[in-house]
Amino acid sequence: MNNPQESGDHSQNNDYRTIEQTMEKLSGGTRRLAAQLTTSASFESLWNVLTDYDRLSLYIPNLLSSKKIFKNNNNVHLKQVGAQDFLGIKFSAEVTINLFEEKDLGLLKFSLIKGDFRKFEGSWKIQTIKGTSKNSLIYDLTVQGCQWMPIGMIEKRLKKDLSENLIAVDKQAKYSNK
Repeated sequence: MNNPQESGDHSQNNDYRTIEQTMEKLSGGTRRLAAQLTTSASFESLWNVLTDYDRLSLYIPNLLSSKKIFKNNNNVHLKQVGAQDFLGIKFSAEVTINLFEEKDLGLLKFSLIKGDFRKFEGSWKIQTIKGTSKNSLIYDLTVQGCQWMPIGMIEKRLKKDLSENLIAVDKQAKYSNK
């Protein structure tokens, strides 16, 4: 990840001082955001949380629903609805994504089938940090809003959400591993 920035929101909490974020502005109002968190949660517990598709909305902030609608081996289709509050206005977006599980690589790659974005693709990746008992959890997202969706306005919110999503997955992985 280039130009890592420590998330100021979580610097008080020792567990989350290791969040790094990057954001790239691509053409056509597209943004590529990535966030990385170092965690003591095990690979297995992180994987189990990330692949518990029908329960993701129980602990991922702003995810109203997540439902598995298709599964064939390591290919999954999910329908998800997220919600935000922008300047007092409720905004929700729905996506149906194609997700490919590569557990041996610690990788969940997803891409948009249909939804309220022109582009919505990325990955979750779990990597073991050599020489330690820690793992790195990485969330990478490339998003392009529809014409009526002001990307500049939601860019800041997306950056905050990436960190919150990482923290939520980490907390659930640690909780479910007890």
